[in-house]
Amino acid sequence: MRVQNIDHVVITTNDLAACLHFYADILGLEHVERNGRHELRLAGQKFNIHQRPAEFLPAAARPTPGSLDICLVVAGPLAAVQAELAAKGVMPEAGPVARQGALGPMTSLYLRDPDGNLVELASYA
Repeated sequence: MRVQNIDHVVITTNDLAACLHFYADILGLEHVERNGRHELRLAGQKFNIHQRPAEFLPAAARPTPGSLDICLVVAGPLAAVQAELAAKGVMPEAGPVARQGALGPMTSLYLRDPDGNLVELASYA
């Protein structure tokens, strides 16, 4: 077997509207709703949004809002991303800081989504 990539990740949220606002309006992911299910799409991958543990089965054994730590790669310079976030009233929790990503050295900003998940926004030099 050879795993190729990540297709989707599930985010469990306490507040659907706040979650969708953060990921769609602030970060710019595409929100798609189908048959009562919510997806946030980006670059051939997606986040499925669940509003309660085990909403759709099978599910993780202990899904908990605020337990994710994810890194999203952004296009362009991180200074422009930071300026865009500031214009939207969002201040990073930390950064910019140098980090080591899957593809090598990168620079990152850290945010919290409305559920407390840590969201790292990274740019490769």
